Amino acid sequence: MMNILITSAGRRVSLVRAFQNELKKKYPESKVIASDSEPELSAACHVADSFFKVPRLDNPDYIDKLIEKCLEFKVGLLIPTIDTELLLLTTNKNRLERNGIIAVISSENFITKCRNKRVIHEFFKSRDINVAYEYSKEDYQLPLFIKPEDGSRSIDTYIILNNKELTEYHFTNDKLMFLEYLNHNEYDEYTCDLYYDQNHYLKCVVPRKRIEVRDGEVYKALTIKNELVSYIKARLDFIEDAVGCLTAQFFMHKTTSKIYGIEINPRFGGGYPLSYLAGANFQKWLIEEYYTNEKIENNFDCWEANLLMLRYDDEILVHGYKG
Repeated sequence: MMNILITSAGRRVSLVRAFQNELKKKYPESKVIASDSEPELSAACHVADSFFKVPRLDNPDYIDKLIEKCLEFKVGLLIPTIDTELLLLTTNKNRLERNGIIAVISSENFITKCRNKRVIHEFFKSRDINVAYEYSKEDYQLPLFIKPEDGSRSIDTYIILNNKELTEYHFTNDKLMFLEYLNHNEYDEYTCDLYYDQNHYLKCVVPRKRIEVRDGEVYKALTIKNELVSYIKARLDFIEDAVGCLTAQFFMHKTTSKIYGIEINPRFGGGYPLSYLAGANFQKWLIEEYYTNEKIENNFDCWEANLLMLRYDDEILVHGYKG
């Protein structure tokens, strides 16, 4: 089964197209399939070669239905895209494999670390990577950056400049972290796309400088070859049970080059298409690793630096829609 499934496809049109480009070079008859709980309203599903509907992730029948549809659509490789599906998929990875479906996903242990911002801070520190200091709620310094330990898409985050902006909610919600504020006037923010092979070794790093973000996803970004490449290679060359694409966020000081680790998302990020267009061909490597058993060499210099991405809204038209 050579078809590839993109789960929770939503609006990941560029990701679907990248997989289509690379899969059809190797297997012209193979298809990129997309799944979603509302596929008729998903732009990526309409761009995919085919799509199918699955229940919501909190539905107890989700995995049963997913496997049923994967078998029907002859899916051999599964690519997750959102944080909330990762634990569910990784805990069912063996069951998927028994049905001939390889989920390119890190281990439950590593995903659990990544889902908790406090725990991933400890992971960074164990790798000699600086993290923003977490204050106690009884003893803190302004300005503060507050975020939830399990958050995503910049939801429930706050920059606190004076005590009047703090509310009872901030103090009573144990999930909210009171963190040292890293000022964007002093630090540049980077999302780095990392590729890990099946043996959990790092094969590629692409730092993307975040210029503008909308709804937690980058809309203007620039690839830059800087100290982050060697910094990450030295500290994250091997991560036990990490596979495929990871997106790691770092802040780097504009003048001193001091680097802070912020978080890791063990999946394709929304801005990954820039790395692909720059030459970091994660799709090709996944197909080679999982379908033709090829060894992936180091690819730290394969991509174009100083490539600027400026995104814009586009339209996907669906004729005859009767929803």
